Amino acid sequence: MSGALTGPRVRAPEIETVKDPGTAPGAPPGGTAEPPGPPPGRRPVNRRTRRLGPGRGVPFGRLLGPALLIAVWWAASAGGFLDPRILSGPDAVIATAAELVEDGRLQGNVLVSLQRAGLGLLFGVLVGVAAAVLAGLSRTGEYLVDGPFQIKRAIPSLAMLPLLILWLGIGEQMKVTVIALGVAVNMYINTYASLTSIDNRHVELAEVLGLSRRRFLRKVVLPGSLPGFFVGLRLGVTSAWLGLIVVEQINATSGIGYMMFQAQQYAQSDVIIVGLVAYGIFGFSSDALVRAIERRALSWRRTLAG
Repeated sequence: MSGALTGPRVRAPEIETVKDPGTAPGAPPGGTAEPPGPPPGRRPVNRRTRRLGPGRGVPFGRLLGPALLIAVWWAASAGGFLDPRILSGPDAVIATAAELVEDGRLQGNVLVSLQRAGLGLLFGVLVGVAAAVLAGLSRTGEYLVDGPFQIKRAIPSLAMLPLLILWLGIGEQMKVTVIALGVAVNMYINTYASLTSIDNRHVELAEVLGLSRRRFLRKVVLPGSLPGFFVGLRLGVTSAWLGLIVVEQINATSGIGYMMFQAQQYAQSDVIIVGLVAYGIFGFSSDALVRAIERRALSWRRTLAG
C-alpha cells in the first residue's frame, strides 16, 4: 500500500543567477566594475610622446645667424670698439659698395669671378661624377681611378700651383683648372662613397628581375648615389669659392680677389670687406640653392633636416 501511494519524485527547478553586465570578473554581483590597472612592475604609458628631433623649420631661419653677426658688428662699430683703420663699420662699407656700384667696378669684377667659378664648378662636377661612376661600377675602374684621386685629396691645391703655372701659365686656364681640381675631388669622394654603399640586395634583386644595364643605372644606381652627389656638390661649391679667392690673387687683372688685393696695398679695409661680403653672399646663396634642389630631388627621404 505504501508503495502504491508513493509517486515519482519531482525535482525543483534550478534558479540561475543573472550577473550584472557591468560586473567585472571576480567582483561581487551588482558591484561596480573597476578598470584594470597596469601590470605589476610596469609604468603607465604616457600618451603624450616627447619630441626628440630638432622640430619644424622656420622660413628664412638660416638668415638669423648672419643677421646676428651683422648686429654685433654694427653695435661694436657704433660703440667705438673697432678701429676704422683696421675694420670699417657697416655704414662705411655700405657707402663704399654704393660707390663701387656707381662706377661699375663691382659689377665687372663680380661677373668675371662668377664666370671663373662657374666654369671650374662645371668641369669639376663632370670629371668627379664620371670618375666616381667608373670606379663605383667597375673593379678595373676602381683600381685605376681611386688611387690618383686619393693622392690628390692628400695634396693641397696650393701645393700644385707652381706646377700648374709651369704647365698652363698664369692665364685663365690655370685659374679654372685649380678650381676644377678642388671640385672634382669633393664630387668623386662623396659620390663614390654613396655608390659603394648601395645595399647588395638591391643589386641581386635587379639581377633576378633581369633588368638591363640602363634600367639598373636608372632604377638602382641613380637613386642610391643622389645623397652622396648632393653632399659632394655642396662641398664642391664651397671649394670653388675658396679656390677662386686664391687664383684671383695670382697675376689677375680683374675679379673680386684682384679688387681686394689692390685695396690691401692702399689699406682700404672697406673695399676688402665689400669683397668678403660678396664672397659670403655668393657662398650662402649657392649653398641655399643646392639645398633647395636636394630637398626637391630627395623628397622621398624623411630625415632630421626635414
